[in-house]
Amino acid sequence: MDFGFSEEQEMLRQSARGLLEKECPSAAIRRLMDDERGYDPAVWKKMADLGWIGLVIPEEYGGAGLNYVDLVLVMEEMGRVVLPAPFIWTAMVAEALRRAGTDAQKKTLLPKIAAGDLIATIAWLEPTASWDASSIAMAARPAGADFVLDGTKLFVNDGHVADCLLVAARTGGSGEEGITLFAVDAGRAGITTTPLKTMDQTRKLAEVKFTGVKATAADMIGAVGKGWPVLSSILDRGKVMIAAEMMGGAQKVLDMTVEYAKVRAQFGRPIGSFQAVQHKCANMMIDVEGAKSAVYYAAWAVSNDAPDASVAAAVAKAAASDAFRRVSAEGIQLHGGIGFTWDHDLHLYFKRAKSSEFTFGDATYNRELIAQGINL
Repeated sequence: MDFGFSEEQEMLRQSARGLLEKECPSAAIRRLMDDERGYDPAVWKKMADLGWIGLVIPEEYGGAGLNYVDLVLVMEEMGRVVLPAPFIWTAMVAEALRRAGTDAQKKTLLPKIAAGDLIATIAWLEPTASWDASSIAMAARPAGADFVLDGTKLFVNDGHVADCLLVAARTGGSGEEGITLFAVDAGRAGITTTPLKTMDQTRKLAEVKFTGVKATAADMIGAVGKGWPVLSSILDRGKVMIAAEMMGGAQKVLDMTVEYAKVRAQFGRPIGSFQAVQHKCANMMIDVEGAKSAVYYAAWAVSNDAPDASVAAAVAKAAASDAFRRVSAEGIQLHGGIGFTWDHDLHLYFKRAKSSEFTFGDATYNRELIAQGINL
């Protein structure tokens, strides 16, 4: 059995690294941090032209028809440059459409997503800031054959630039029952979007208010009250994608730190020659490699709808959250004073580690899901 990546997959990785290193140096990332949009439309279009946005969308809808094992290679390279882009959320909405959308919805929306012409995101979290089904309280009231949405969604990633919002609302019941999904045009009357101030300026978040927003039967993704299984499945895939991105960032911090330890001299010798520094670098590598193994397995599991896919995704997210946080913090420590400055890029990775840690639940939350999944 071959546990390595294929030649085609390595070519995909190198292609992604080549484009992102060229188009997204840290100077470009810093400009985007101050840009209201938070991403570069020209780079987004290049990513679409290379097939990245539609990588796991079926070929019949304009995608490449590949799987999440292929996708995590691209996600790692995005993490290496802390790419600001609405990629993960758009891919998750595409997955929801693929799984539960009607033929008309798939034919209309998926080709636009694959071509980079439609940005989508998930309007899920509410003031409780919990990823549990029970936290979804926003009302979707019946109005004849349609529904009316009222409520507030918080921490909506790239909600200010999204063309389509996948809204999770409650049409009745409690817990996992009664949740319905709607793919709503972000420009529809009654929707108000307010950008939020964030610690990680490479991730843009928004508050989205719905006031008497009409959602038609054609907007519904799946059956009434049966949205949780779809939400749960795309959440698993979101965890895999962001965990892979975190591993790319952690690997970059490790590479930067090792290189710095080779050239930074103290007491007449490189600091990398000191055993204490070597131990820290070794621990960083163990964190990175251990979490990568969890991420790669989770990517295989969700690609093949394995029985343990949800548990594997939670393991990957928990491992990546811990690893990226520790590695980015140690990287700053080993760089000394320069690592704490605005001019150095390490703070970009540390902030990305913290924002990603809490996206889709932190390590503690995901370990609780693991315990539930294996009946502990």
